[in-house]
Amino acid sequence: MVPSIRAAYNKAFTPEAYADFLKDLDNAHPGAIEFRVAETPVFIPKSFTDKLINACESIVDIITRPDFKELTARAIPEGLAVPGENEHTDCIAFDFGICENEKGELEPQLIEMQGFPTLFAYEVLLDDVFARHFSVPKGYSSYIGGYDRESYLQLLKEVIVGDYRPEEVILLELFPHQQKTRIDFYCTQDYLQVKPVCLTELIKEGDKLFYLDNGVKTAVKRIYNRIIFDDLQQQSPEVQEKGKLLFETLDVEWMPHPAWFYRISKYTLPFIDNPYVPPTVFLHELKEIPADLENYVLKPLFSFAGQGVVIDVRPEDITAIKDPENWILQRKVKYADVIETPDGPAKAEIRIFYFWKKGEARPVPANNLARLSKGKMIGVRYNKDKEWVGGSFCLFEQ
Repeated sequence: MVPSIRAAYNKAFTPEAYADFLKDLDNAHPGAIEFRVAETPVFIPKSFTDKLINACESIVDIITRPDFKELTARAIPEGLAVPGENEHTDCIAFDFGICENEKGELEPQLIEMQGFPTLFAYEVLLDDVFARHFSVPKGYSSYIGGYDRESYLQLLKEVIVGDYRPEEVILLELFPHQQKTRIDFYCTQDYLQVKPVCLTELIKEGDKLFYLDNGVKTAVKRIYNRIIFDDLQQQSPEVQEKGKLLFETLDVEWMPHPAWFYRISKYTLPFIDNPYVPPTVFLHELKEIPADLENYVLKPLFSFAGQGVVIDVRPEDITAIKDPENWILQRKVKYADVIETPDGPAKAEIRIFYFWKKGEARPVPANNLARLSKGKMIGVRYNKDKEWVGGSFCLFEQ
């Protein structure tokens, strides 16, 4: 992305420095990082950052429309409506591929988005540890939107903890200590004193929720929700039965409310018109199958972690779908082999973190993560036994 910085970084890189970096990163919570951490950040020039923010802001324009809830009324699957939805989401994660356009120029292309948390706290740790072992180019930062480490953590506190005491807020997940993202849960507790709590540990009395905080029965006033309902539906009957309490009217606040996971998602893509957002159509609204179908990807609306995506689409794949209203057809993007590494170039995705404080008219960007890949798709199963791939972050020219 920035050739001079990339060349200098690669020249200075040593396996020994990388091993020391990983050891230091692991020391925060030994054994908690199960995913591969890449050898390098992604260096982003200001011109590319401007394109990323341009795309995000055009999507925010849609999300802040007065009729957005009406527009996305069908986004929430039947039987998964949770009481207590608030006026807007508290956070959004926008995923972009670094792509190559028809002119051979690099540009971002939106892959998907989530009105749902991601590794908001872990990325602080990653940035901190990286800076102890590698040189950060002058004038570059992982934080955006005018934020730095201190103001970003204050923003997280305002958005996640709100007006409550930390012990009145829980990070709710299914078996949090077994999740591959648990390092983020532990970092959340380090920085905000908000503890991860399993759904099975909740105590319900009337419309009140409680949990045991070091053996002390403690009221839950706010839920930092990390449960994906698709995952809940895959659990044992006992866990699913416990999960029914989430659909009752409860005296709690949500951050974010589960409805936003569905409203701000692949479902929103067909409503967006921006050069950095691939043209997308609801399958049931498709007038005719494109002649160049090889340039499209077929995605189910209600899935996560890339499940069900059809990359090499055939006409019969489309005609065989029984519920086309729950699918989208999206124009493919061409990931650029943009990150030079010692054993061949890597592709990259960038996730921009937006946060929406109470009382503000719009959400704002503040931080990021990145993922590097040398496989057909971004993801662990496509990058086994490869190096210079995995989870990372961007350093943006300020």
